[in-house]
Amino acid sequence: MINVRKQKRANKSLPFFFKDEFKVSFVIIFVSAILLITTFTFDIVPPILNRGIQPATFPKALLILIITMTLIIYYLATKNPWKVEKKLPKSFFLTLLSFVIFIVVSKTLDFFLAISALSIFVSYCWGEKRLFYLLLVGIIFPIIVFIFFETILGLRFPPGIITNIYYS
Repeated sequence: MINVRKQKRANKSLPFFFKDEFKVSFVIIFVSAILLITTFTFDIVPPILNRGIQPATFPKALLILIITMTLIIYYLATKNPWKVEKKLPKSFFLTLLSFVIFIVVSKTLDFFLAISALSIFVSYCWGEKRLFYLLLVGIIFPIIVFIFFETILGLRFPPGIITNIYYS
């Protein structure tokens, strides 16, 4: 109890730029801003050769979304400070491992197979244990990704087991 009070007092006495919430948000926004500036150097494809959006448009939109969401999370963290944890939960490391497995599966087998397995595994690690909802996420999420990228953005996916069936 006394340690909690000391931590609260210590956390309130620090200037905002020494707090963890600000440091994390600053790093994310700084890296995103550098990448956003880099997107302005991308070549512009002539409209006759362009199947979907311009190559630089999607990264710009994604980076602006990341910056906006980081600002929202920082604002929420100032209202409700993060809880300090001594040890990261097991689900954190499993989620990191699943991203490595996702890269391997998407490069060797199929992107949609990998994204389906990733969404099921991450949902399970974060606490969803109902099989119906796990399968629903594993089916619906890849379909949403496919519809968004293929039809709206006009991007073509790399070959794989499932994508070869669709494109042939």
